[in-house]
Amino acid sequence: MLFHQGRLLDHVHLRVRDLDASKAFYRAALAALGRRLTTEREEAFSADELYVTADEEPTSGLHLAFQAPDRETVERFHEAALATGGRDNGSPGERAYHPGYYAAYVLDPDGNNVEAVYHGPSRRSAASVEVEALPPA
Repeated sequence: MLFHQGRLLDHVHLRVRDLDASKAFYRAALAALGRRLTTEREEAFSADELYVTADEEPTSGLHLAFQAPDRETVERFHEAALATGGRDNGSPGERAYHPGYYAAYVLDPDGNNVEAVYHGPSRRSAASVEVEALPPA
């Protein structure tokens, strides 16, 4: 099966109650996935396409799913997220979505469902999408 990813979403804006608590949670959860926060300011932080602020009513009921390169990374994500204020919403394990789907779910400090998922062995055409800004025409 061949499918395309990395073309639909430009960014996700997540609003939270406590920016510091959310920053600690997402920093640890993303570090377990081999990722890091890409910007940190007093009023916001981001990681790739995820932008987080505490400027309005908090986002609720959102499901975010982060890609993991293997099962061990899913397990590290779950452990790190629980250690930094997350609540278990599904321990690491196989799911029935498709063969090889291995995931863990944690509720972030605002109750959003955050998942790390490994889809099984695959080959990517590129490790990431690189975007280079060009001067205006």
